[in-house]
Amino acid sequence: MVKVVSFGCRINSYEAEIFKEKLKNYDNLVVVNTCAVTKEAERQCCQTIRKLKKENPLAKIVVTGCAAQVSTEKFSQMPEVDLVLGNMEKTDIEKYLISKDKTIVGDIFSFSGYDAYVITGFEGRERAFVEIQQGCDHRCTYCIIPFARGKNRSVKKEKILEQIDLLLKQGFKEICLTGIDACSYKPSFSDLVEEILETFPNLPSLQFGSLDPASIDDKFIELVKKYPNIHPHFHFSIQSGDNLILKRMGRRHQREDVINLTKKISKAEKNATFGADFICGFPTETEENFNNTLKLVEEANITKLHVFPYSERPGTPAARMPQVPVHIRRKRAEILRNTRKEENE
Repeated sequence: MVKVVSFGCRINSYEAEIFKEKLKNYDNLVVVNTCAVTKEAERQCCQTIRKLKKENPLAKIVVTGCAAQVSTEKFSQMPEVDLVLGNMEKTDIEKYLISKDKTIVGDIFSFSGYDAYVITGFEGRERAFVEIQQGCDHRCTYCIIPFARGKNRSVKKEKILEQIDLLLKQGFKEICLTGIDACSYKPSFSDLVEEILETFPNLPSLQFGSLDPASIDDKFIELVKKYPNIHPHFHFSIQSGDNLILKRMGRRHQREDVINLTKKISKAEKNATFGADFICGFPTETEENFNNTLKLVEEANITKLHVFPYSERPGTPAARMPQVPVHIRRKRAEILRNTRKEENE
């Protein structure tokens, strides 16, 4: 039996299915695909690894993913762990299972390849994720993920179309495009969306993971207007509603850009709804800065919120900035969540 435990983003969910298919002939193997987006995420990964070892004392435990890439030593020192693989190595996970080394983690920025594995389905899901891109070339000051996933690399269009075709034949009616920085798909995110919709006119629902407001162009708005099978909910990576904080975060949009974007989409699709990611208590954030985030939620008519108290990541510029007390971060996160409590329940 192979057990795959995946934390974090949709990319990890997609990769979990790859592991299940690649390792289906193995036995007594547990793969933990970790997340490094916050310190809490890493703590939960470690806690789960200990629990898995107690439940499966004879199993070989392989730890991979983003936390394994950026906090290699932490996991290699755990007695419960048999093998630590980096994000580059996990694309050929079978190759390393017979290794005598406990830790195999290479330089992710040297990785220019892409695992173009095509999966046959998603166990227990009605919606299928399709990975279109990996890595990120931007450097938001709070984010460790580029150092875990490497540089921007896009899946060839032909492979994406092949993957969607296979999933539709398996009976999936909802396809969600996802990536670490999906809107940075090369050569063009909007062109890819159009190609998919033209190739599969009977696709019931095309959905998207987190969208970068700075990367949404006018062509995407036109596609929303033209194609009724684009799912009318759009989730954005916004993070703050205050321009000064956005600048210190290294984001490439301002609050006015978000408001204008939601207005354009609402004009193109009358049933459009919006969600967003927000970080509360970012270093130097004042009450006035935070109140601007509360105002943005109302002004942009954002109804579904993913809210996180800021979490320091060692090695990021934000970790060296003046910090907001943890209790204030948590309080602000609670206040922001409660602005849309009914919609999120």
